[in-house]
Amino acid sequence: MMKDIEIPEVKNVTLAVARQRTEGQDEWRVYLINNNEVPIENTLVASQGYGEKDGEQQRTSVLRHFLDTIAEHAAILIEPIDPSVFHLNNEYWVSYYIGRQIFDKRFIFVPDAIREENISFIKELEMEGVLHS
Repeated sequence: MMKDIEIPEVKNVTLAVARQRTEGQDEWRVYLINNNEVPIENTLVASQGYGEKDGEQQRTSVLRHFLDTIAEHAAILIEPIDPSVFHLNNEYWVSYYIGRQIFDKRFIFVPDAIREENISFIKELEMEGVLHS
């Protein structure tokens, strides 16, 4: 009989979609924020968008990112994101190690979560954006 493998709860790691204004234009980027007291290592992120618009199913390509080591209390850029996909579920599946222990979590920005009324200042990035809760 196989034992159930328990993956510990992800704590102090989150995602943010942040806005940077450049020459009057908004540029949006997705960041991973590590608020742990230790670095996280061998981080893999798979991102994709999916949902429906005007009754038709839409899906983006799946992108995969390897982020090696992310220092304690640091943030790292995952990818730029186009506002034309904000109406979709934007999913980021994050896996990483602390020591020999693996952690795994799916973060989903639901449709239209990235909008002006949800924007706040994200101190870790010193930028405005939407922090995944």
